[in-house]
Amino acid sequence: MTPARHRALAIVLLGSVIAPLDSAVNAAFPAINAAFALDVASIRWVVISYLVAFSSCVIVSGRLGDLFGYRRVFGAGLLVSAAAFLACGFAPDYGWLLVARVVQGIGIALVIGAAPALALSIYPESERTRVLARFGAAFAIGLTVGPAAGGALVDAFGWQSVYFARVPLALGAWLLLGRVPIAPRASDSRFDISGSVLLATWTGSLLLGVALPGFAGIVSGILAAATFAWFVVRESRSRHPMIRLALFRTAAFSVPNLAAVSVHFTGFIVFLLGPYLFVNTLGLTAQAAGFLLALGPAGAVLGSALASRLVARFGARPAAFAGMLLNLATVAVASGWSGDTDIAAIGCWLAIGGLGIGLFQVAYSDLVIAALPPEERGVASSLTNFTRTLGVVACAVIGSALFRSAESQALAEGAAAGAAFLEGYAFAFGSVAAGVGLFIALTLLRPRVWFPR
Repeated sequence: MTPARHRALAIVLLGSVIAPLDSAVNAAFPAINAAFALDVASIRWVVISYLVAFSSCVIVSGRLGDLFGYRRVFGAGLLVSAAAFLACGFAPDYGWLLVARVVQGIGIALVIGAAPALALSIYPESERTRVLARFGAAFAIGLTVGPAAGGALVDAFGWQSVYFARVPLALGAWLLLGRVPIAPRASDSRFDISGSVLLATWTGSLLLGVALPGFAGIVSGILAAATFAWFVVRESRSRHPMIRLALFRTAAFSVPNLAAVSVHFTGFIVFLLGPYLFVNTLGLTAQAAGFLLALGPAGAVLGSALASRLVARFGARPAAFAGMLLNLATVAVASGWSGDTDIAAIGCWLAIGGLGIGLFQVAYSDLVIAALPPEERGVASSLTNFTRTLGVVACAVIGSALFRSAESQALAEGAAAGAAFLEGYAFAFGSVAAGVGLFIALTLLRPRVWFPR
């Protein structure tokens, strides 16, 4: 690795970190509620609007990078993101903020859709896993720093600062982008517009179907199913498809992608319900709870750093499987946490779970990218981000439903609020651990998926 390559990679990582730093927005939720006189439930649209836009566009963005250049798409994403951050910060009302969050989702999709492939293009193929490990570590550092930095920014400068603070990062990376070499583009420069529209429609409708309650969710789900079927038929007949769907017919490719959804589903349950356990049951301050939660992403930094060595020694598939087991073990143990649980033990398990996620994500990204030709690296790396988002959104909806059902039943049976919370917490964590454990067991019916000869 030469100094010039190091500098180019640092520029790509500088621009990419604006995505995980969106975790700082969580710290601004109470202030946003107060600023726009919102009820607590309404704040979810700040998250949903961003994630739906991001997920709808990220794979399309990866394909744009394959065809028109990763640096060009990455730079466009930085500019769109910077404009969106300004629009969010200057939002005069809640509707404006949500529209700006949609634009932000599009901008971040352009950044993340191109960034891993752009980073990989800087180095020879022999350095692929090591570059992915550095990218994963930078992403985890952003997730670690985001909540604490967000809280400090909100206290000092108001909720708008969680958006304004990322403008210099985006523009700084854009100004330095000329030092990043231009990667070769795919020889076939045809862009499948119809396939892109169908892909964006079904992915966005799928996430809205998961997130929306009642009839609206059903309609979105039907739209997702219809456009997905249309997308599959069209792409199967296309000479220049967005994604080569034949790959998903093999367990060696489809199972790791399903596993990625399950890993991020399992990992997010800690961030969904953990803060309530730490503050309301263990009696920690919000700041202390935030630092405790940050041990998960901190563990992911270590997991990402270890991944390149473990993949080189044992292979990507066994390393991904090991990371999946560590993550599952953390959630299984966490299902038994209560007011009497030692905080140090909780912190250790959170770090172990994060280590597992970091290890899995790098190994999984490596095997997905290796499965596609170099000219489709944008699509491959975008797919790894799409599965992450799908797992998080599914957990936010399903995990919350599991918790509420058990807590409501306990309250109906006369349990005190604290005891009812623990009932719901244990049921949600236990159900997620059991479901993911069953999935992992079923994947072992095809052991070569994880342990090829």
